[in-house]
Amino acid sequence: MNSRSQTFDLEVEGYQVDEAVASIFHSVLLHRSLGKFSYKSEGRYKVGTVGYEDVDCDFIDLTYVCCSSPQLERRLKNEISVFSRALRRDDGPYCRGKISLEFYQRKRAWWPFHSEMTPWEAWDLRIELVQLNTEAERAIFREKLGALLSEKIMRIAQVINRNDYVPKVPDQSDLDLVFDTTYEDVQPYLFQISFVTATPPPPSVGSTVKKILRETLYM
Repeated sequence: MNSRSQTFDLEVEGYQVDEAVASIFHSVLLHRSLGKFSYKSEGRYKVGTVGYEDVDCDFIDLTYVCCSSPQLERRLKNEISVFSRALRRDDGPYCRGKISLEFYQRKRAWWPFHSEMTPWEAWDLRIELVQLNTEAERAIFREKLGALLSEKIMRIAQVINRNDYVPKVPDQSDLDLVFDTTYEDVQPYLFQISFVTATPPPPSVGSTVKKILRETLYM
């Protein structure tokens, strides 16, 4: 099984990183989460409802919808914050990073081996930090960024509505091989978040080295 992937490129100011990434990842998880499963017998189950809520961004002209799950929201906030802090650690302009939301399923293994993880879908965000000089520029930029993110969110819905592979609902004994069952109010497909960051080398470093760093980041 080949894992499919989608890549979005964004330019943001440092204080907008958390909201920009959260809007995309929450929008993906909105379509990749189900209600809690309640099994009556093997092969017979009911799926609970998922609550939804609107999120108004503070630093971007954008409102998006996410699953109403404090636990899920907390996990995403914590993991995105780690990426945001790493990306902004160097205050210079043009810092770059990539953060990925990857869905996978597990395959049981015989003891003492670990279960095998098989990715089936990934969403990559390539982020570049920019610095604006005036409040007027920032006002225009936050509006344009909101419009761009709205387009990306619409794109997410279009991609997910395709008839592409998603893991089938397993038997109750194998539920945790496909879904994350640790949440009390929602049941997303198993996922993990990872990231890499890089900053451009100083002007004295040759353009060849710059190209290598850039290509390594965006592989």
